[in-house]
Parts: sequence; C-alpha cells; structure tokens
Amino acid sequence: MRFPKRILSAPAALALLSGVLTAFAHPPFAILPGILGYGLLLWAVDRTEGERRFHSAFWRGFLAGVAYFAISCWWVAEAFLVDAAEQGWMAPIAVVLLAILLGSFWGLGGLLYRLLRPRDAFLRIIVFAGALSLLEWTRGHIFTGFPWNLPGETWRAGSPPSQAAALVGAYGLTWITLFVMGCLSAPLVFGVRRNTWALSVGGLVAILGLYAYGFWHLGHDTSKAPAGPIVRVVQADVRQESKYDDAKFVDILRRYLALTAQAPAAGQRAPDVVIWPEGAVPAYANDLLNPKLWIYPELVKALKPGQVLLFGTARLDPQAVKPTYFNSFYAVRRDGDDLTVLGVYDKFRLVPFGEYMPAEKLMTAIGFKKLVHMAEDGFTPGPQPRPMLIPGLGLLQPLICYESLFPGLVREGAHLAGQPPSWIVNVSNDAWFGQTSGPWQHLNLASYRAIEEGIPIVRATPTGISAVIDAEGRPLKILGQGRYGVIDAPLPGYRSQSTPFSGYGETAFWILMALSAVALIPAVRRSGQEGEAEPALQ
Repeated sequence: MRFPKRILSAPAALALLSGVLTAFAHPPFAILPGILGYGLLLWAVDRTEGERRFHSAFWRGFLAGVAYFAISCWWVAEAFLVDAAEQGWMAPIAVVLLAILLGSFWGLGGLLYRLLRPRDAFLRIIVFAGALSLLEWTRGHIFTGFPWNLPGETWRAGSPPSQAAALVGAYGLTWITLFVMGCLSAPLVFGVRRNTWALSVGGLVAILGLYAYGFWHLGHDTSKAPAGPIVRVVQADVRQESKYDDAKFVDILRRYLALTAQAPAAGQRAPDVVIWPEGAVPAYANDLLNPKLWIYPELVKALKPGQVLLFGTARLDPQAVKPTYFNSFYAVRRDGDDLTVLGVYDKFRLVPFGEYMPAEKLMTAIGFKKLVHMAEDGFTPGPQPRPMLIPGLGLLQPLICYESLFPGLVREGAHLAGQPPSWIVNVSNDAWFGQTSGPWQHLNLASYRAIEEGIPIVRATPTGISAVIDAEGRPLKILGQGRYGVIDAPLPGYRSQSTPFSGYGETAFWILMALSAVALIPAVRRSGQEGEAEPALQ
C-alpha cells in the first residue's frame, strides 16, 4: 500500500494529535476533555478526497492509533527490564511493534468508514461509531484478544457515565462514546451549519443522559446489602526481579506469612478469607502444598482454623506425559493441621509473548524469549472459566491477571455453570509493570467487570494496586503502588437483580452495530442510482 508523499500533512498531524488526546483522557491521567479527540479523528478521516482518499483514511486512522497505544501501553517496556540483561533489548521494540499492530486496527477502522461514508452528517457519525467499534471488538477477540483501554472505558470506573456498561457492556459504551463525541464535534467536522449545531446539542443531551442514568443507577446501589465475609487482601510489595533470586525466597514467603497471620485491627473480627496475588511466592503449588516439605506447616500455622486462602501460582501437572505447566488459582482451607484443597482454576486466557510464544520457532530463531521463565512450551491454557463454589464464601469467579480485561468472560462462565457468581476474585501480577500507569489502568479496566455483572470484585497484586471494589465499580479500599500491608474489609454486596449485560451480553452492542449498518441504506440506494460519484455532504 502506497502512502501519501507528505507523511505528516496537517490532517495527518491532527490525527496523531487525536490519538494523544484520547490516550490522556484515560485514567490515571484522566484529562477527560481529551475524549473530544475522537471528534478530531473523525474530522481527519472524513477529510480525504481524490484518488488517494482510501490510503489517506487508513494512514490517518493508523497514526491516531499508534499515538493512542504508544501512550496507553508504553508500560509493557517495564516487563522486559525485569531481566534487563537478557530481555532489556526487546523493550523499545516491543512498545513500537505493539503500537503499530494495535494502531493498524484504527487504520482499518478509518478505511472502513471512508469506504462506507454516507452523505448525511448524522449518518456519517453513526457509521464512524460503528466502523471503529467493530475494529475495537475485533482487537478484543482476534487470536487471544487484547482489549486494553477500549474507548468506552475512558470514563473512570465508578463514575456516572461508566454505569452504562451495566446496560450495554464496554463495547456498547465504546459505540456510544464515539457517537456522542462525533455529535459534539459536528460543527468542527462538517462545518458550521444549523444541522451540525443541532447535532452538537444532541451530543450534549446524550452526555447529560449518561450522567443522569449513572446517578440514578448509583442511587440504587448495593451499599445497604447485607455484609459478606471479611476478606483480607495481602500485598507484600515484592518486586518481580526479586522472585528470580533464590536467596530471597525465604524472605518473600515470610512476608506473605506475616501479613496473613497479622492480627486484625481493634474491634474487628478475623478475616474469613485471605487473598494472595498471582505468582505471590516463586514456587510451584506442587511444593507449597506438599506436606513433606517445610513450607507446608508454615503455611498451615499462618492460617486460622477454618480460614480460606485464595492464591495464584504455577503448577506442574504430574499426570501429563511431558512437563505441562498451568498458571493456576487455588482455594485451600485450614482444617486442623492440614490444608484442604477446595478448588483449582487454570488460567484460560494466556498472555502472548508473556506466558506463551506465538510462532515460537520463528520468534526464538530471531532471539525473542518469553517473559515468564517457564518451560520451553510456556503455560498451557485451562478450560473456559466457570464459578467456583467455596463453602462459606459462596460462588466466586476467579480471573487471573489480564483475564479481567475481557467483557463477558464472567457471564460465559456463569452460563456454563448454570448460575452467576456473587463476586469476582482477580489475582494479578502487576509487579511486572513497576511504578507506571499500567497498574492504574488495569484497576480501572477490571472494575468495569464489576459494573457489567453487578457484583463486587476483589483484586490482589504483589506491589499494587490491590483493591476491594463494589458492584458499581467504585474502589472502596485501595493499597497503592509500593505499599506493604493488608486490606481488611467486608465483601461488598451484589445487586439482587442481574444487570441487562449479565443477562443478554453483547446483544445491545450488536443492536447498535445494526443501527450503523442501517445508516448505510440511503448511501447504497444512491450508489445504485448515481454510480461512483462522491457524495456531497448535506
């Protein structure tokens, strides 16, 4: 594909700026006016005429996407610096390639819009929202999917606009966000006319509608629901590089054991359940839960009788013909002087290049290595998630690390089990990403799963950000980055009635996509009557 000679023409530069603005609208930057950058992107891809219009539309969408994802995902470089001697050289390459790959989806979104562009300004906005939303949905599903920072998740989780995710999910809110920003920007995009000002006023009304629904939804919250079990989230502040130093193993284990056994605050009862993060202790579950090893009695002693421990760790399948490893979530309970395994969940959505290597022979040949120091074949994915029933704690859905990015994963598990969970446990190893924006963004994205499903979520990470989050996506208690300690809190209540999203999934999103398709009908009819002539804006 040939690109325009002037790589950074004025429209291309503004497209690049649109990606910068929209990226900084996301938490933790939260410069919310930047969300109007989607209107600027619409302006850039709409102003493409002549024989190179399709090339230009792709190029401008691509530039916006590269800027957006470079800012949104620069923190991935930190993961390669954990073992800087072996993997540090891959850090800048990984950031650049990831931005290019993900930016291509926005480029295709711009191209699709320009291919389908109708004549009417209102219909153009509907088609723009549908084209980019479709490519964002594809980004979240193709191969293993990577739905990081969807446009609909720009709104801080727990805020009034974010509550619309309970109706339409994060993808549906993406369509709405793009449509609303297009309407607000209509006078800029299509020129100052009476009809474009009307569209801008309509966009403002839609924003007010999002806030009105959000305030209403939050006014019917779950704060008066009966208190659940007391949960303790353990954050031992263990940096990722420490886990590769064998001399530090005992210290790491002691930190977790000390926080687990720590007495509750005055006037509070002991926790019913203790939660450790993913990969908390650098040892296999086969060793941690082996009664013949010294670790086992230490773990038993740290727990109180009847107390449940939830934690993430790697495990080796002893029944497999060749070494097979899983990234697993365990639920164990202290019964007397023993530990009883109540449930095991093996991670379903593995991180490409982190937990397994796509096209491994090719990538290994050019020097790329998996981030996780694991067997040659990496981790093996487990079966599709489904809720886990723990006596005294109800039905919970484990999500390991970036599984919390995926809208509908909890709902699909509930469908398999025949009943929904009452809470989500997200164990994550955000220590990979250091003191960057990544853990803050992960907290925001994971909180959207609470809004969609109408159930609370508890997050445990080694270095932050750990949190107890209510069913409306609001963090009630947080342990920030680099903090050592625990969160003791009652599990927040859940909504007595399921949310529309938990009941119908992405149905609302596809209805909105169908609306974008219907908006093309007038253009198709005119095309049949007028041939290939370029449509004039009405």
